[in-house]
Amino acid sequence: MLQSSQPADSKGGHMPAKRILIVDDQAETRRLVRWGLTDNGFTLHEAANAAGALQLARALHPDLVILDVVLPGETDGLALCRQFRADAELATLRVLILSANADPKDRLAAMDAGADAYLSKPFSPVELDRQVQALLSKT
Repeated sequence: MLQSSQPADSKGGHMPAKRILIVDDQAETRRLVRWGLTDNGFTLHEAANAAGALQLARALHPDLVILDVVLPGETDGLALCRQFRADAELATLRVLILSANADPKDRLAAMDAGADAYLSKPFSPVELDRQVQALLSKT
């Protein structure tokens, strides 16, 4: 897990940093997402599978989950997104799906599972930042 510093508010105090949970089985993808978000003052946490992600989501109540579709084990990212939506504690989590699939039917499947946004891999850091900022502005 990686934590970033907290940004200062206009009165010189510290605003609580937005918490983002990055869920991807590929360490390199998690590193790229971290790299794209580290300068924004977020507190970043990571999980490599659905079980770890669910545990962290319940413990941290993140402001945003960046979730890969393909995860090891029996639960993929879309199933995990549906679990979030079915859990009263987690139903309001913002979810950004990351996927190597750019087909419109895959995007539709993600939205049907409850995702708030969809970003295809490979992604640009600017595009990631814009999606994240847009989703966090809704919280």
